[in-house]
Amino acid sequence: MENINAKNVIVVIGAGSIGQAIVRRISAGKHIVLADLRQDNADAAAKTLSDAGFEVSTTKVDVSSRASVDALVTVATSRGEVSGVIHAAGVSPSQASPETILKVDLYGTALVLEEFGNVIARGGAGVVIASQPGHRLPALSAEQNALLAKTPVEELLALPMLQPNQVKDSLHAYQISKRGNSLRVMAEAVRWGKRGARINTISPGIIITPLANDELKGPRGPGYRRMMELCAAGRAGTPDEVGTVGALLMGPDGAFITGSDFLMDGGVTAAYWFGELAPK
Repeated sequence: MENINAKNVIVVIGAGSIGQAIVRRISAGKHIVLADLRQDNADAAAKTLSDAGFEVSTTKVDVSSRASVDALVTVATSRGEVSGVIHAAGVSPSQASPETILKVDLYGTALVLEEFGNVIARGGAGVVIASQPGHRLPALSAEQNALLAKTPVEELLALPMLQPNQVKDSLHAYQISKRGNSLRVMAEAVRWGKRGARINTISPGIIITPLANDELKGPRGPGYRRMMELCAAGRAGTPDEVGTVGALLMGPDGAFITGSDFLMDGGVTAAYWFGELAPK
């Protein structure tokens, strides 16, 4: 009888379309641990993956809680050797307050990187899903970059640059969180590298997911549609396109890539800085 503990484990945090698209490409013959804040989301994604022939187990996780992330690490390592981590959990500007966005998207990501960086297998790889708004934030100082990249996790939210008098709205909180994700990944790539593992970031633009459909129907909808119309691609992206980049970064063809951030937004950021989407 096959021993499940002998299997490589791929951990997916956030059971949405992008996480699923990446994990489908890299998990044949491996065990997927699928974690989400909502058990019903995890169960629905697990059924889809199981029906497609993948071996999946589910658990709940709140990435803003160290105890919860610790518990996820325990579950994952009990299944086998963790060879892959896909961190795709987060909240958007229209979903949460600045405080919640910083706690989930910035602190939560730093926590996941720290905890899984302690157990990732040699030859393993991870990918964090950031977002293109991180590329629309003006340049930070070298000191600010270093603080976001290297401040100990439990001290991160106490940084003066992240206090309410500095981060006054949800969009700014989201932008600085996503910029922080790519900086944190760059710093963590040094530590993961000492274990023989790699970690990168993908910063997608507008990708058609249930979340993006909600945004398109909400107050930000006209702005989203304008970005889609005026970017070079002239459309939104699909989770499968992000999955293709994720598979490259997680697989042997990406063995020379670590500490990098991949912006894939159809040209929206290019149009924002140098084209028709530039602020007036």
